[in-house]
Amino acid sequence: MKILDLFNLTGEQRAKLESLGEVQVIEPAELNDNNIKNINGIYGWNKKAQNVLGQSTELKFVQSNSAGVDYMPLSDFADKGITLTNVSGIHAEPISEMVVAYVLAFARGIVTSQAARRDQKWIGDQVRMQNYTIKNRTAVIFGTGHIGRAIAEKLQAFGTRTVGVSRHGKPVAHFDQVVGDQKGVLQAAKADFVINIMPLTPTTRYFFNQAFFDQMTNQPIFINVGRGPSVDTKALIAALDQHQLAGAGLDVFESEPLPSDSPLWGMENVILTPHISGGFQEYGDEAFAILYQNIASFIQTGEAAINKVDLSAGY
Repeated sequence: MKILDLFNLTGEQRAKLESLGEVQVIEPAELNDNNIKNINGIYGWNKKAQNVLGQSTELKFVQSNSAGVDYMPLSDFADKGITLTNVSGIHAEPISEMVVAYVLAFARGIVTSQAARRDQKWIGDQVRMQNYTIKNRTAVIFGTGHIGRAIAEKLQAFGTRTVGVSRHGKPVAHFDQVVGDQKGVLQAAKADFVINIMPLTPTTRYFFNQAFFDQMTNQPIFINVGRGPSVDTKALIAALDQHQLAGAGLDVFESEPLPSDSPLWGMENVILTPHISGGFQEYGDEAFAILYQNIASFIQTGEAAINKVDLSAGY
């Protein structure tokens, strides 16, 4: 099984894969007109992978190095019978910690204090009485998978009420309540924190639009650690300007990098981070563990063991 490595496997990781006995790891520099036609699997995705997809007659397996796969040619995979897996699950801890950081930064006056710091203003008397605790506050979380559950668990530890929103609306651990998509909008209208971690699909693109923000009656904090294009940026900016939202914590954006002329840069009630919420030092090791398990299974059974993507659903 010839595997094209597009995610910088270490020497130890390559050796471990090749110790399976039927695996040859090919680095990008080793790809040529001869072996490109016989690539069986790809780890990662870029233009070289696209070339392999067009030329290999043996490609059967692709593993992304991300959880989201909206940037990949899913219809081509379906047409060619290619199995796609992702690294869903490894982001739950870092992203949930990031969300808690955003929530506490707003609740405890850190955002306001940092904005005043730029002008060397001491605003303790003003901010002290505006601060609040997140006990008995409500967080509505759009997405109840690995990450959503981890966020809900951490917020519940602070005494926050957690409402999950999913397609199925079925009960999920660490959520006080789970509702379907339509009822989720009604729940969000009354929330203190609205958190998006949904995957990007045709259904979720621009899900958070003007009509959504127009229903926000409680001036919540909006947090996006899901996918940038699920939010209509112009509508988000308008909602912030019109105080339909009290603030926003944003890690992903409709256009990345965020354009230099975006009004979001100058908004003092907005936390901006450059798509880093899912990153952590052990990322490569945890992603490899999933790859190794899937390659071993593919050799033995012809099927991936875990994290198989539903190509029709997009996640």
